[in-house]
Amino acid sequence: MSNTDTNAILIAAIADLQEETTLALVRQRLDANDDPLLIMKDCKEGMRQVGLRYERNEYFLAGLIMAGEIFRQVMELLQPVVERQVSGQSSGRILLGTVEGDIHDLGKNIVNMLLSCHRFVVHDLGVDVSPTTFAEQAAQVQPHLVGLSGLLTNAYDAMRETITLLRAQGYQGPIIIGGGQLSEKVCQYVGADQWTVDAVTGVELCQRLISGQMREGED
Repeated sequence: MSNTDTNAILIAAIADLQEETTLALVRQRLDANDDPLLIMKDCKEGMRQVGLRYERNEYFLAGLIMAGEIFRQVMELLQPVVERQVSGQSSGRILLGTVEGDIHDLGKNIVNMLLSCHRFVVHDLGVDVSPTTFAEQAAQVQPHLVGLSGLLTNAYDAMRETITLLRAQGYQGPIIIGGGQLSEKVCQYVGADQWTVDAVTGVELCQRLISGQMREGED
């Protein structure tokens, strides 16, 4: 069976909400030393298809909840493998959350897992987080970096308000926004320093920005 066939089978299993099949396929691919990040990519595509079926009224809320539970179990299988593969001792504090008015957490949770695997201390505020909560937590945690997640287009104003408040209250570290529909134009509109539509790229951004801060601190 080709890699393309294997990928398609896993994507279809998640899209069809086949819990046992999905977990068995993930275990098989891990046993075959498949890259866990590629497995994660296929799982994300399966979740995207679940979302499309929900939009077409083929699935209802129960289907979304079940898909989320399947994905959570997949993450539990992948996390220890990713941790073993990570090299280096990157460190830093990151404040993370989905902005007010948005309850999507799939991408955020993937970023959280990858950051934790790379030895970052992640303070995850969850979803539908108000600008005030972000600002209050930033003052307490003193993060090296703040990550704002949002999938819906109406989250952009919440991102902008959050960043404006963070800056007004003295937070001067880098702020990254993440979400599947973001662009450079959105990044400029909300006032963020960087943007990403991909979890792996987002982690690389965090590593680079925080490493730069720490080098400056040593000078």
